Amino acid sequence: MSVVTKPNGRTRPVPSPSIEPPNPTGAPPKLRRRPVGALVSVATIVLGSMLGLWLWSTAGSTTEVLAVRTLVHRGEVIDRDDLMVVRVGVDPAVRTVPAAQLDAVAGQRAALDLAAGGLLGPDELTPTVLPAKGTSVVGVGLASGMLPAEPIAPGDAVRVVQTPGQQGEVSGAPVTIPAEVVGVHADEAGDQTIVDVLVPADKAADLAARAATGKVALVLDSRER
Repeated sequence: MSVVTKPNGRTRPVPSPSIEPPNPTGAPPKLRRRPVGALVSVATIVLGSMLGLWLWSTAGSTTEVLAVRTLVHRGEVIDRDDLMVVRVGVDPAVRTVPAAQLDAVAGQRAALDLAAGGLLGPDELTPTVLPAKGTSVVGVGLASGMLPAEPIAPGDAVRVVQTPGQQGEVSGAPVTIPAEVVGVHADEAGDQTIVDVLVPADKAADLAARAATGKVALVLDSRER
């Protein structure tokens, strides 16, 4: 503080200008925080973590199982080409066949009709070999009109009926042989349908002889079980 003398001889103190001491620590000036930017950063981190967790859980919950590539009728042999491997997330309550069992499944028969695109279940397979002991499979060639218009499928109960001879007369009760369909195929010429039927072994020779004459027809019995 300094002293100033006035003309009348009086003195008046004059305060000295204040000088702020320099910042001894040399700390940088404080920056203003931006709360919006901080929130965006936190939200990005959280979303990234959630996405990574979802991808990890999705990859961990899928498994490779067998699915049906082409339609397989009940009773038909399942080939490797009939199957495909798919990776899906399956509910534990759904029974499936692991893809590692592909070689074991090929060669088995379909216990049910297997629709293309569906997952294969263990209950849809049967290791039964056809024909079993005491039975035989006979192929019956049938021209158009000698079998029902209703498509015949493996597992159907049918009767092979001998039709009249050249005279076209029916004398007495026609000969019928009960059978079970195990396969249906078109012949190479395309003018006949070959139906493979399962019959008792002691009936096979008689049925084969009658089928060779071309004078037989197929009757579809009830599918109600």
